[in-house]
Amino acid sequence: MSRVSEQLDVGLIERLRQVVAGEVATESELRTLADQAGGWARSTDAQLRAAEARLTDLNADSASPLAEIAAEVRRIDGLSRELGEARRVVQELEQRTRELRTAWLKDHAESGSPFDPER
Repeated sequence: MSRVSEQLDVGLIERLRQVVAGEVATESELRTLADQAGGWARSTDAQLRAAEARLTDLNADSASPLAEIAAEVRRIDGLSRELGEARRVVQELEQRTRELRTAWLKDHAESGSPFDPER
């Protein structure tokens, strides 16, 4: 896991997984989670791009130590997996958000208007 992920609040990642798995969340919480998950994906993507650039620089220099190149390759591999997970969570959170919003709208449509005289 990258340094940024290690700094991420473990509770955030756990809550993302809970909501994606089916737990209910408020509209406000969904927006906050979406912002935070998007930030995680963007941060990881930026780290991955920087690591790829470093690897390119290392490969361009024939004097670069093989251990340094190997370490950067491992870093890229880890960041690639993390980015995949972040993107998957963002996509699943978007789907879950649509499901919760649809359920909320359906519930309110079925309950009728509070101004309906037949209620």
